[in-house]
Amino acid sequence: MTENDQLREATRDLVEFVLDRRENISKDKAIRPINKEQLEKVESIPFQGPGRELPEVLEEAEHEIFAYGNDCAHPRFFGFVPGPASPLSWLGDFLIASYNRHGGAGFNQPAVWAIEKKLIRFLANKAGYPEGSSGLFVSGGSMANLTAVTVARDTILKEEEFAIGTAYVSEQTHSSVEKGLRVIGISRDRIRKVPTDKDFKMDMEALEKAIKEDEAKGLKPFLVIATVGTTNTGSIDPLKEIRTICDDNGMWMHIDGAYGASALLSSEYRHELEGTELSDSLAWDGHKWLYQTNGCGMVFFRDQMQALNSYAVHPEYLKDLEVDDSLINPWDLGIELTRPVRCMKLWLTMQVMGLDLIDEKITRSINRAKEVERILRENPNIQIVSEAKLAIVNFRYVVKGMKEKELDRLNSDISAMANATGEVGVFTTELKGKKVLRMCIINPDADEKELETTLGILQEQFEKARKRYRK
Repeated sequence: MTENDQLREATRDLVEFVLDRRENISKDKAIRPINKEQLEKVESIPFQGPGRELPEVLEEAEHEIFAYGNDCAHPRFFGFVPGPASPLSWLGDFLIASYNRHGGAGFNQPAVWAIEKKLIRFLANKAGYPEGSSGLFVSGGSMANLTAVTVARDTILKEEEFAIGTAYVSEQTHSSVEKGLRVIGISRDRIRKVPTDKDFKMDMEALEKAIKEDEAKGLKPFLVIATVGTTNTGSIDPLKEIRTICDDNGMWMHIDGAYGASALLSSEYRHELEGTELSDSLAWDGHKWLYQTNGCGMVFFRDQMQALNSYAVHPEYLKDLEVDDSLINPWDLGIELTRPVRCMKLWLTMQVMGLDLIDEKITRSINRAKEVERILRENPNIQIVSEAKLAIVNFRYVVKGMKEKELDRLNSDISAMANATGEVGVFTTELKGKKVLRMCIINPDADEKELETTLGILQEQFEKARKRYRK
C-alpha cells in the first residue's frame, strides 16, 4: 500500500469517526475529566524510536487524548463563548492546511488575498465602516485587540508621549485588552478600569471624570475600549456617548466585539449595535459566533492608512503609492509575516451556509436566551442578576435567610455538582461581588430539549446542595 493509499484510508476512517461523533454528540458527556492514571498514560507516549502505524496513532489521539476535557461543541455546554464549529469550517481548515499557502503577501496567493479583502470589506460594511476602511484576519480577539491598540498608540501619541499614554476600559472588559495594552508599553497604573452601571455598561460620568483627573495629573488619555458583548453579561457599552467623549478629548475609540459583533448579521438584533460604525477600530472573532474553528479572528480599521503607518514594512512606498490598494500586502496591516490564509474557512462557510441561515442561527440563540430567562423567572428560588443580552444570561439560586457568602458557596456548589455529572457545562462568574451562574447560549444545536435538560440538572443539584446549609 502506497503512502497516498494509507492516507486515503486513514482519512476516510477519521472523517467517519468525527461525523459519527457529531451526530451522536448529545448522547456523550459535555465534560469528561481526565484522571491521574490516564494523564500519566498520555504523558508516557514516547517521541523517540521508530515510527508507528498511522491508524494506531490516530486512534490514540481520538480515544486517549481528545476524548477528555470540556466539549464546547456539546449542546449542553454553556460555559464559554467559543461555540461549535460548522463542519464547513473543518473542511476549510483541511483545505487551508492541504495547500499550506503563505498568506503574508498578496503575490504569494493573489486570489486568496482578493477573497480576504472582499470578505473584510463586506463585514466592514456590516459594521457601518466607510470606504477607505480595511483590516485583516488574525488568530483571534487577543491578537485583534493588540493589533488595534498599537495603531491607536501610534496615531494619537507622539513617541515621547508613550510613557504618559493612558487607556480606559470598563470593569467588564476582557482581560486580553489589558494584556495587549501592557505589551505596547501601557503600564497597569495607566490602565483605568471604569465602573459599570446597573446593566454592566461602562459608566459615562465615571469615564469623563477619570479622563479629566488624568489630564490634571499630566497624563495623556489616548484610548477608550468599548465592548460589544461583554464576556460576562453580553452587555453593549454606550457606543455613541463614548464616541462623543473621544472626539471631545482627541482620543481613539476601539471596540472589542470579538463575540458580540456577530449580532451585526442578525436582521432582528443588529440595531442593538448602533454606534459600532463610529469606532476607529473593531475586533471580531469568527470562531465565537460565526461557527468557525479556532484561529479565525479579524481586526478592522476605519482608516487603512493608520494601520499602514504602524505596520508597513516599506513605509517609503506610501509617499507615492498610498492610494494604490493593489500594492498593499497583509503583512503591511498587522503583526504577522508568515500567516495561514484564515479567511478561506469563513469564506467557504458563508458561501455554502448562506447569510440567511447565519442570520437565523444567531437570532435563534438570542431568542433562546430570552426564553431561558423567562423560565428562570418562574422559579421562586432563582434571581436574575443580568438579563439575557446577546445570548448570555446570569442568575443565581437564593434561599430565604441565607447570607451572601452562603449563597456564593451554594451557587459554586451547584455549578461544581452539575458539571461533575458530565452532562452539562455551566460555570460561575462574579457580578457586583456576587457569585452567579452564567449560561452562554450561542450553540445553534442547544434546542428546547437540551435547555430543559440543563435547567433540570441545575435544579436537581440545587435541591441537593441546599440541604447542606439547613440548620
